[in-house]
Amino acid sequence: MADVLVLSRKKGESIVIQDQIEITILSVDGDTVKVGISAPKHVDIFRKEVYLSIQETNRESAAPQQSDLNALIHRLRGLGNQD
Repeated sequence: MADVLVLSRKKGESIVIQDQIEITILSVDGDTVKVGISAPKHVDIFRKEVYLSIQETNRESAAPQQSDLNALIHRLRGLGNQD
């Protein structure tokens, strides 16, 4: 994991990342912090649990299914039997 920069911010204060992304603390209520993120449209922003779910779905979609492999093997064997 990369190094982690830890900053303290109060309600209304911001953090700027590479002149393009601004993260503002909108409210603090107990252990819940509400943040606002301003970023260019081409920057994807996800909650971590959503991001991890997307990654898992992509991995599952990219992995060949056994039934697909069996169908391919059957088809290739059929091509080999043609004269």
